[in-house]
Amino acid sequence: MTWTTLSHHIDDGVLTVTLDRPEHLNAFTPTMAGELERTFTEVNDNDDVRAVIVTGAGHRAFCGGMDLSADGNVFGLDESRTPTLADMTDLHSPEVSRVRDTGGRVTLAIHACRKPVIAAINGVAVGIGATMTLAMEARLMSTNARFGLVFGRLGITPEAASTWFLPRLVGMPRSLDLLYSAEILDAEAAQAVGLATELHAPDELLKRARELADRWTLGGSPVSTALIRQMTYRHASLDAPEDAHRVESLAMFYTSVGDGSEGVAAFREKRSPDFTRRASAMPPFYDEWTASS
Repeated sequence: MTWTTLSHHIDDGVLTVTLDRPEHLNAFTPTMAGELERTFTEVNDNDDVRAVIVTGAGHRAFCGGMDLSADGNVFGLDESRTPTLADMTDLHSPEVSRVRDTGGRVTLAIHACRKPVIAAINGVAVGIGATMTLAMEARLMSTNARFGLVFGRLGITPEAASTWFLPRLVGMPRSLDLLYSAEILDAEAAQAVGLATELHAPDELLKRARELADRWTLGGSPVSTALIRQMTYRHASLDAPEDAHRVESLAMFYTSVGDGSEGVAAFREKRSPDFTRRASAMPPFYDEWTASS
């Protein structure tokens, strides 16, 4: 498949996705949105991939936000429509394909991904360049990176489901301050408010991202990793622990008779486990659970 805004490279189970429009500061377009959404959907069935790193081409930018040079509605939306909440009930309806926020399409695909996702923010990350990373587990930043939630400067609102992700990362008061002020933070300030997980010299950034991907997934069970990711994200917003217990019981049951049996045997025999279950074939309850939660 041809990619026009991204490049992909797999090395020993780690997929590096590069936003590849360096002459435009890797600016986001509706085409890039579609390619990212496809990437994070298709990777679920690619058992050659155990983790994903996302970075930007060149040294200046991770993603400079939406490409504002396009003709018409730069966000790719159909201005002839007057959509209502009722129209948004079925997000997969073709009727709302050009009403839906393109950034949200990407972060929902990242949220549903079965593989850990790490942002290696190598330069400027503003607007959607910042919000898309909020759905990723870690934001490793170059010391020369910049991070800005600048929607107020453009008279628009936060997108990419960032009003759901951001408060879960930094809390409500800090989220509102970041969004109201629309300030662009340097790397140190981004770390101070809890947005940057780690800071690294530019030439060390991808190496450190790879080390983190290996630390999280090398030698691990793909099914266990996928369930850990999805349960932790989805259960954090549940009202009652009993709801988490129901899903954890099913997850424990199916992993215990799957890779868990090999893990226990390896522990007893003092050897490395040889996990054979794959994230492309999740336990029977998985699709129903993720569709309803």
